[in-house]
Amino acid sequence: MAGESKPVFRSEQLEQALAAQDVAAVAFALRNDVVVVPRLVLPNRKDEQVRVFGRENTDKRILLLFSSAEAYKAMVPNEKVRLVMLYDAEKLRDFIEAHLDVLEQVFFDIAGPHTMAANPEDLLKALRA
Repeated sequence: MAGESKPVFRSEQLEQALAAQDVAAVAFALRNDVVVVPRLVLPNRKDEQVRVFGRENTDKRILLLFSSAEAYKAMVPNEKVRLVMLYDAEKLRDFIEAHLDVLEQVFFDIAGPHTMAANPEDLLKALRA
């Protein structure tokens, strides 16, 4: 429809917090703004599933979160289809709670230039604050 705007897949608040390498500001941004979450590309599926990454020979997974769709693109530049979705604090908290037993680490903007990492339990505490 005319006049409808496309969603903006970016959190300037999170970008600024990561640039400052400020843990408290990252937590604040996650609680009060959105975060870009990679989405699995599944043929003929309408549901949105979070794409997690893993190391070989382990059942543990790594959750990668991004300040923008462009930051995700920098991590997977050769992939032709890159889907993302926006999560607010509640959706992110629910996802981490549901998968805490397999999440080993959380990285923000892993392709840089301002990468940060968090322990899933610590991130959950920050989201609950």
